[in-house]
Amino acid sequence: MVEASGPWLVADVGGTNARFGWVDGAARAPVQHIEKLPAADHAGPADAVREYLDGMRRRLGAAYRPPRRAAVAVATAVSGDEVAFTNSHWRFSRRQLQQDLGLDALLVLNDFEALALSLPRLGPAQLRGHGALPRPQGTLVVIGPGTGLGVGAVTQTAHGWVAIPGEGGHATLSAADDFDSALLQVARREYAHVSAERLLSGIGLPVLHRAVATVMARPADSLTAEQIVDRGLDGSDEVCDRTIDSFCALLGSFAGNVALTLGARGGVYIGGGIVPRFADRFFASRFRERFESKGRFRAYLQEIPTVLITDTLAALSGAALAIEQLED
Repeated sequence: MVEASGPWLVADVGGTNARFGWVDGAARAPVQHIEKLPAADHAGPADAVREYLDGMRRRLGAAYRPPRRAAVAVATAVSGDEVAFTNSHWRFSRRQLQQDLGLDALLVLNDFEALALSLPRLGPAQLRGHGALPRPQGTLVVIGPGTGLGVGAVTQTAHGWVAIPGEGGHATLSAADDFDSALLQVARREYAHVSAERLLSGIGLPVLHRAVATVMARPADSLTAEQIVDRGLDGSDEVCDRTIDSFCALLGSFAGNVALTLGARGGVYIGGGIVPRFADRFFASRFRERFESKGRFRAYLQEIPTVLITDTLAALSGAALAIEQLED
């Protein structure tokens, strides 16, 4: 295991923003000095890290020490040296980034691998559940609608918690009723493959909104994801209102599929930046009904708790745990 002393740099880089944090001291120390930088304002991660570290030098003054280890969670699949983001212009070489930043060790992991690693340590203040909160045991799954749709898991072993990264958001989305089928039929006019991310994400909400409008035989304004949510919540737009309903229902069906596939009897966690914006609506929606609606396996799914992660910075603590578990 790595030595306990810091400082460590941790980062969670999505399609829209990069969040940076600082871990100073022993293992299990809290992530501090968190800052969010827009990805569009920087050429790549090295540029953004330097801006963050410049700010830390000013903040800490003579007490500043450069981090020697870092963990960067990225919103894309991680394989090999080159990392290219799915929903951002950023791309980089892992070896070059480590060299540019002068690090002894650099971990690059999928963002939902990092978020999954955070799950066993999340407390009641960071969660809101459909009933009782999960106990961290067995296998836990996290599904996060943000700019894209991330899926990850963590499983308990004799040697501790092990993350299971994946790209489940790109699995084909399925229909649970006739209205869903009509939505997917419309979406397939735009996309040959309609993945879960195509509808259940920030980039997917406008696609879902257009499909809902078509099925309802209503005109569809060209709206951003934020506008769709705002108009759906304030009751000013019937199509937006139905779009939120469909989003929650489809997400429930998808979450149930993931829980069955991975045997996630310890719990299913909903992360990402979208659902916390309408948490009350989410808990009153058909999400849980659709989650359990799996025929002969309804009883199996009824026993699995589902919760919303209200702490949008949880992945940073998962990245810190990844450094703790790093072997020299």
